[in-house]
Amino acid sequence: MAEPDLLAVSHPIAEPPSVLGSALEPAWLAESVLERVAWILASHQAAFGRPLIPAAANRRLAAQELFVAPVVVLAHDDPGENPIGPRLIYANAAALRLWRRPWATMVGLPSRLTAEPVARAERARALRQAWRDEAIAHYSGVRIDSHGRRFQIRGARLWTLRDAAGQRRGQAACFSDWYWL
Repeated sequence: MAEPDLLAVSHPIAEPPSVLGSALEPAWLAESVLERVAWILASHQAAFGRPLIPAAANRRLAAQELFVAPVVVLAHDDPGENPIGPRLIYANAAALRLWRRPWATMVGLPSRLTAEPVARAERARALRQAWRDEAIAHYSGVRIDSHGRRFQIRGARLWTLRDAAGQRRGQAACFSDWYWL
């Protein structure tokens, strides 16, 4: 059975562009997401001394390049902002495919739900360490997709997101090494 295309967007062809407005604009190119992408990229550079993706000519192009990057990239908001814990504020296409969720259900999801219950304490410890130390590398852990399938990630980088003013805004993670369990 073929996997559903999680990135497919249905566009009503019969409607004139004036009626559609910004409906054709992908969610990952919204102004608020462009700002988050800037945090992700600048904070990764500051934490690890290297770019996450090659430099782009502008914020919009950077957002497009990060979205289609082969590395899995996720970010959640500040752990102290929500009483139920941080919620995902970004997921690129590789993350959406891996967790088998569309943008609309992945972004906004409590980030703890990316791991099964037995792995959440270990995940929380790693996130606390990355928050305290600004970043950690070589993280490994078990995660679970939206259908309950478990997978192991290896060599992940976790880092604190900071805005242009230096305020903590959340955390991000990236990895390219994973396998199904």
